[in-house]
Amino acid sequence: MDFGWSKDEGSFRQRVRDFLDEHWTNADDTSTEGQQRGRNFEKVLADNGWLTMAWPEQYGGQGASHVEQMIYKEEAALHAAPTGGGGVSLVGPTLQIHGTEEQKKEHLPKIANAEVLWCQGYSEPGSGSDLASLQIRAVRDGDDFIINGQKIWTSGAQRADWIHVLKRTEPDAPKHRGISYFMVRMDTPGITVQPIEQMHGARGFNETFFEDARVPARNIIGEENRGWYVATTTLDFERSGVQRAAGVQRSFARLLGFANEPDSAGRGQRVADGALNRHTLSETAIEIEVGRYLGYRVAWMQSRGLVPNYESSMSKAYNSELSQRNARRGISLLGLHGTLRPQSDHSVMDGQYCQLYMSTVSATIAAGTSEIQRNVIATRGLGLPRG
Repeated sequence: MDFGWSKDEGSFRQRVRDFLDEHWTNADDTSTEGQQRGRNFEKVLADNGWLTMAWPEQYGGQGASHVEQMIYKEEAALHAAPTGGGGVSLVGPTLQIHGTEEQKKEHLPKIANAEVLWCQGYSEPGSGSDLASLQIRAVRDGDDFIINGQKIWTSGAQRADWIHVLKRTEPDAPKHRGISYFMVRMDTPGITVQPIEQMHGARGFNETFFEDARVPARNIIGEENRGWYVATTTLDFERSGVQRAAGVQRSFARLLGFANEPDSAGRGQRVADGALNRHTLSETAIEIEVGRYLGYRVAWMQSRGLVPNYESSMSKAYNSELSQRNARRGISLLGLHGTLRPQSDHSVMDGQYCQLYMSTVSATIAAGTSEIQRNVIATRGLGLPRG
């Protein structure tokens, strides 16, 4: 692996930074208005060809390299800018591999033009890490399927236009078989969404209920009853991003700046003056670099036509846990003031690390638990036996 950037890649990164500095000023605004401005910004990305640059040109992309796409996503994460969500990073790539030509023509241009927002329906109340044990049913009725059941932790479902969702279509088959992968419009009669308020006050997750929801059979991705094997493709895309490390880097850069302020520790002392604090800050900085290169490795493999698998799990597990370590260390460095919410007049750094401490609890659960990632690394990466 080449650890440096070519002249063209370095120039491209600077163009991305300039573009984001000019067009994106909405970082950290999670209000309804802020979310709408995020969707408007994605339209700007689409109009400028940035949203799906690594896609083939016939599907609305520019045929850019995976490395260029990765550079954009990393810089976007450093600016807290949107990148198209699950439609761009999950549904689109999965359809390009497993979708029919009709599905590609119907959905890929709309994703590339930022016309639709997608959410993901995988987990259920009793099926999270053991996803293949899912129970939500889809029963054939002519050219349609009738769906009944519940999904949970559906990120962004309250705003989404479509959901890509796993359903059990053959209940008597072994659990990894008999599952089909559907695309479903969120305005389908019989679908209701209930937001879940998290401990830090945000409502990103949802419960999604299906009651006699009718879905055309043509909306299945891949073969009927073989959806599990399509879903594993989607999971590899979900787990591979360098943006997790970049997100940690963004919050850490602000912490580092605060730690070096003349009176950040009080009485004219800096937080960074303490030997233990310097060690802690250095450790996080080193770990961020490790996380970045794990993400770079995935993009490098894709650029060489290789299919990352356990490498994606390595990136996901490491960077999810890094986000939690960074939050814990930040809280410790900031002292009691660091535990105060943004609404408090006595909070430091606008309560950012208080929010991070609570929001990163789910980091090692969402998109596959760290335990599952380690199983993948052990069996597929190290060749260790199961059991």
